[in-house]
Amino acid sequence: MRSKFGFLIIVLACVFAASVLAAGPPPWAYGFNTPPGAEAPAAPPAATPPAPDPAPRHVPGSEKVFVRQQIANQYGPADWFPGDHGPMPGIVEHGRQDAMIAACSLCHYPNGKGRPENAGVSGLPTAYFIQTMHDFRDGLRKSADPRKANTNRMIGFAKNMTDDEIKAAAQYFGSIKWTPWMTKVVESKEVPKTRPNNGMFLTLEGNEKEPLGDRIIETPDNAEATEMLRDCRSGFTAYVPPGSIKKGEALVTTGGGGKTTKCGACHGADLRGLGPVPGIAGRSPSYLVRQMYDMQHGSRNGTWTQLMKPVVAKLTDADMLDIAAYLASLSVEPASAAAAAR
Repeated sequence: MRSKFGFLIIVLACVFAASVLAAGPPPWAYGFNTPPGAEAPAAPPAATPPAPDPAPRHVPGSEKVFVRQQIANQYGPADWFPGDHGPMPGIVEHGRQDAMIAACSLCHYPNGKGRPENAGVSGLPTAYFIQTMHDFRDGLRKSADPRKANTNRMIGFAKNMTDDEIKAAAQYFGSIKWTPWMTKVVESKEVPKTRPNNGMFLTLEGNEKEPLGDRIIETPDNAEATEMLRDCRSGFTAYVPPGSIKKGEALVTTGGGGKTTKCGACHGADLRGLGPVPGIAGRSPSYLVRQMYDMQHGSRNGTWTQLMKPVVAKLTDADMLDIAAYLASLSVEPASAAAAAR
């Protein structure tokens, strides 16, 4: 009888473990509403492509004027604020069309701020940036959700970039100081209804709300400015569950009683980075959750990841959400500057 009971416990444990593994990555962190394999069929392509839009476009604070085709040109996208940064290397400004490498500035913006569906790359240590690109190139970094198209594109770009191009991009973005990301973190039980759009959530018209549940939803404050104009100064709001920031603070600053390691041990006491280790304060919460999940489940490997694997090994999806909510809520201003502003 005792042996049968023990066997039953083992079976139940296996079933529980299998159910956890089968759950897969949290869809919201990867820009989806449903898990892999459950998405609706894609709409068929339009019979004829849309005609070029000749309307001149403007964004607040810029004297530049562009048409839609210039803004979305992957081999020379619009740069609304050239005074915000130094001269861009060719690979950042134009990419390399003969190798089908899109300009880095198309997705990550000329100022390196990035967006929820990709990564903020300004202020990253040069060595870390280069190693990350090598990981993409060498098959050591991919997405736990195979639908994440921009990660797959990054792998292709990295494979076709030269070492000199990788180094030039790393030095350019590394020279731009990281400042708080353009996201306001709001704790709320409800969130505006949104729809996934190329890895990012856009708010629907009508001001309807829905329960947030155990998700983080990052959405542009101005969808047209972000999607149509690619305005690198237009911000986002990240809705997080009530209490998540406080719970995340405990995990980040104390390790949660052995569940993880204090983040400051490697990322610096102020979480702004330490040597070749990148800063994590003020980063996109969706991006942070993706990286923790990918590292935990073996989709992201490489030199730096091996140091992170024991850190994330025991974290639940809820823990990752809380950690990301707290980190995203942090300012990365030096303490002296913050004090002077008060």
